[in-house]
Amino acid sequence: MIGERTPAEAVRVMVVDDHAIVRRGLIAYCDTVDGVDVMGEAADGQQAVAQLRQWVTLGEPLPDVVLMDLQMPRMGGVEATEAIVRDHPEVKVVVLSSFGEGERVHAALTAGAAGYLLKDADPEEVVTAIQAAVHGEVHLDSAVARQLTRRMTAPRVGLSSLTAREREILALVAKGDSNREIADRLAISERTARTHVSNVLTKLQLSSRTQAALLAVREGLIPRPAEHRESARPRRMT
Repeated sequence: MIGERTPAEAVRVMVVDDHAIVRRGLIAYCDTVDGVDVMGEAADGQQAVAQLRQWVTLGEPLPDVVLMDLQMPRMGGVEATEAIVRDHPEVKVVVLSSFGEGERVHAALTAGAAGYLLKDADPEEVVTAIQAAVHGEVHLDSAVARQLTRRMTAPRVGLSSLTAREREILALVAKGDSNREIADRLAISERTARTHVSNVLTKLQLSSRTQAALLAVREGLIPRPAEHRESARPRRMT
């Protein structure tokens, strides 16, 4: 499978899941689909990240799409997604999970996932999600999409729901800091920073870092850009 030449038009796919039977099933199905070629597999996120780095070192083409499980040993899907999107932005990650809770969905999308499906999805929907990701679109399972819609239209929870550390995290997110930069500033691990960001988005019922930044400005947690520029402008001596 690995190392075989594929047609230029074929979408290269990698399957990441700690259950061998699930990987075998996904690979067997994808192999029946014209225009889709499974070029590799991994049993957890750590193995997937290492495999991608090895392909880069060897000058091999990378997959266009990674089908990613969430709950895996050593390195879970959220952490692996973030690493892949950061190091290989041309690679799209579609999460395929048994869990559709809002916190997990938010964490995956915040990490950069280009799609989120539940494992009871029809096989055809997996291909639809792969094709959407290749075209720069985000495909969500219908149940997940409904849940996100309900969260977006629900009354917003105020900043009072956040701990002091979470307010600090929100301010850094609003300033545009990445999870790694937040970790460096607060002397915590990147994984802890990512968990804090996910918790903040969940508590505030937000679906993106952009929404979090707008809320922080609106609530006065950080100055508006114009205010920041005005305060930073040196005063002229009179």
